[in-house]
Amino acid sequence: MSDTPPPRTLANLDLNLLVTLDAIVQNQSVTRAAEQLGVTQPAVSAALARLRRHFADEILHRVGNRYQLTPFGMDLRQRTRLALAGVERVFGSRGIFEATDTAREFSVVVSDYATAMLGRRLTDLVTAHAPHARLRFIPTTPDHVARAEQMLTALDVMLVPHGFVTDLPNSEVFRDDWVVVTDHGHRVAHDGPTVDDLRTLPWVLVYHSQTASTPAARQLRMIGIEPRAQVITESFLTVRSLVVGSDRIALVPRRLLDVPGMRDGLSAHRSPVDLGPLVQAMWWHPVYDHEPEHRFLRELILQAAREVCGPLTPGA
Repeated sequence: MSDTPPPRTLANLDLNLLVTLDAIVQNQSVTRAAEQLGVTQPAVSAALARLRRHFADEILHRVGNRYQLTPFGMDLRQRTRLALAGVERVFGSRGIFEATDTAREFSVVVSDYATAMLGRRLTDLVTAHAPHARLRFIPTTPDHVARAEQMLTALDVMLVPHGFVTDLPNSEVFRDDWVVVTDHGHRVAHDGPTVDDLRTLPWVLVYHSQTASTPAARQLRMIGIEPRAQVITESFLTVRSLVVGSDRIALVPRRLLDVPGMRDGLSAHRSPVDLGPLVQAMWWHPVYDHEPEHRFLRELILQAAREVCGPLTPGA
């Protein structure tokens, strides 16, 4: 006889258990979970007992005079929040979509650079077409990118360049070029940096980690140039303050320099090596391919990009 446990099936579970589980792991307390849900403490205790049997884990256990989550319970904490958001998206969907009636919050994971480029125009378009809706701009982090498919079950779209995310539906939004920036008084400011300067000068790197870096930084490594990282930041808008008055260099999208104040104290130069274009793309989960509200948002993002950056060139 096999010792393999029988498969667990959703048919035997009550969806309300997910709500209770989320309240338990977020509050780390049966009492506070009951208060949040507006039910009795014994009801939550009974649900926790059922969840413990289902997961074969205590989820919440006593340590001294307080309760804390088990390691598996900590893992569930983030999963339940994403799962609930996905459930809310499913049951909040409508077969017929009227933009003027929707009160949906659209979530866009996006860098400060792309927000500076498109944020105002996209906000104006959403307000004009869906006055009761709202936008939530969520700053891009390496964790978002690493777990893009999971994150996009609960969020609408992620705007990151090609080279970070794969195997998800996407649409090109706009293109840009990379430029090297230095302090205007830097010794290379007049003629621009050489290949040797790229190897030896200290760098300000954006979105740089073991699992993520900009496409331009990866391109440098492919041709044998390892940037000497002196400062790492997750915000393009901080690059100017980290470069001005120093001997550091950085790579930024050319359009970023159109943001008011970004050029102050900086000199911008063409890279001495070919880094290819920055192809900004919009990514989403395939489950939302045909959802009317989701398609509405994607169309407005593309419209905002055309109006701000100009139309995409076919085959570019």
